[in-house]
Amino acid sequence: MPSPAESSLPERAKEDQGETGAPSKNALKKANKDKEKAEKAARRQEQERQQKEKSEASDTSKHLYGLMPSTSDSPANLPKQQFTELAELYDAKEDQEVTVDARIHNARVPSAKLAFLVLREEAHTIQAVIAEGGPNQISRQMVKWCGGINSESIVRATGLVKQPKEPVTSTSISNFELHVEKLYMISEAAQMLPVQVKDCMRPPPMNDDLKEEVETDAQGLPAVSLATRLNNRILDGRTAANQAIFQLQSGISNLFMEFMNQHKFTWINSSRLAGAATEGGAGVFEIKYFDTRAYLTQSPQFFKQMAIAMDMKRVCEIGPVFRAENSNTHRHLTEFTGLDFEMVIKNDYHEVLSFGEKLMLYIIRNLQERAEYKRLTKVVDQVFPGAGDFKLPSGDEAQRFTFAEAVKLLNENGIEASEDDDLSTSLEKALGRIVREKYNTDFYTVDKYPSAVRPFYTMPDPSNPKVSNSYDFFMRGQEIMSGAQRIHDYNQLCDRMRENDPPLDPLSEAFRHYTDAFRYGCAPHGGGGLGLNRILQFYLGLPDIRFATLFPRDPGRLAP
Repeated sequence: MPSPAESSLPERAKEDQGETGAPSKNALKKANKDKEKAEKAARRQEQERQQKEKSEASDTSKHLYGLMPSTSDSPANLPKQQFTELAELYDAKEDQEVTVDARIHNARVPSAKLAFLVLREEAHTIQAVIAEGGPNQISRQMVKWCGGINSESIVRATGLVKQPKEPVTSTSISNFELHVEKLYMISEAAQMLPVQVKDCMRPPPMNDDLKEEVETDAQGLPAVSLATRLNNRILDGRTAANQAIFQLQSGISNLFMEFMNQHKFTWINSSRLAGAATEGGAGVFEIKYFDTRAYLTQSPQFFKQMAIAMDMKRVCEIGPVFRAENSNTHRHLTEFTGLDFEMVIKNDYHEVLSFGEKLMLYIIRNLQERAEYKRLTKVVDQVFPGAGDFKLPSGDEAQRFTFAEAVKLLNENGIEASEDDDLSTSLEKALGRIVREKYNTDFYTVDKYPSAVRPFYTMPDPSNPKVSNSYDFFMRGQEIMSGAQRIHDYNQLCDRMRENDPPLDPLSEAFRHYTDAFRYGCAPHGGGGLGLNRILQFYLGLPDIRFATLFPRDPGRLAP
């Protein structure tokens, strides 16, 4: 502890103060340096400002580029601007002036006087040229600005269609390019993207687990796995192949609607909510419904049948189907889109089977023959080779087998199968390979399944109750539809329900409304439910159903 004398001594002066308390030499030196830095920075900023003002003053085309003017700025009496889609430019005319809205796919700036952009709209691309000078006096500033736009930004470009000296092989429109006169930013994309669209355009890694992450492909280029694609679905969905896949999906729905309308079906929209797990609790999603429980329906099956009992002789619908099955396979989802139909039977149940076969032949043949669908299939084939090689039988009849004939085919080819058991996935695939080789078709149907492997509402064969009036449809050896004649007699239906394993009570609250439909009288009927996602997957030969689903839901995925 210091003595009183020591405590009274003056403290040592601080380093930044002199004897009199003034700033030290070091402090003054530092302050001068800081001042010089600040003055230098201010001079630099002033020079940059003056250079910018001078550049803007000399920019002869500053009104031809930049942010898109607000639509509210345009007088209401001005004529509406006409726009052209890139798809229309394959047959454009030389020197035709067009305005297009498109994304920047990539940019290349070989010099201060010249920039090349690739514009993309859906699956179509065209090269755009921005060159200094010309009739509009394009400035270097405009060239620089256009060449620096972030990829995936949306722009509006006006220019003249010109024939290039040589075809542009890197774009889908190779015989023309666009010489830009104006270019405005509509929506700017972030500079850093989690995945590049151009990388998603290459085939995905075909390893055993399509969800496994792979950093590079065989050529050393970035390989985008299925998981990465689905986690960045917005960017992945912009590729030409994905645009084509989902336009084909839309085409399948349209063809289904065409065929149904031609045959005078009534479109219905049944509920996806039920008060009980009517088709078996194991595969049903339970949800909270106010103060009680409800379930997402596994199919519109009961509703279609009740509509038939309402005297709607032919009904159909397109809608979501939910399956709470923990199946992590290449062909299973917890939610998919169903194409369903149900119809009255006049003579025998093969009326329904034949109708379903003609429906599928109509869809597949039109996918193969209509020009737009053929073009889209070729686009998919560039990423998924074999997309266009789906085989159909000649003529108007589908290849049909009884279940016993299908088992015989397998046995004759050294593959063990039984008429008493359902076909496993591996047996179905093996049958598909045999049928393709022997009958030259990838689409076929199997009829007369064992009654023991079908739902309680399936009509048994009157001549042999061990088999049923039911059928499955197959594409490339994999099931796309299950259908049957339904039991329409009230007493027979109730008996079958009580004999079910486990037994079902036809008078319970879960089934009462359904069984009442038959107690009040119902015509003989049958139908089926097609899986839209599977039809698309197997027609194109896609390796996983998630490639055929815009926003797939499976046991491990609820987003995006």
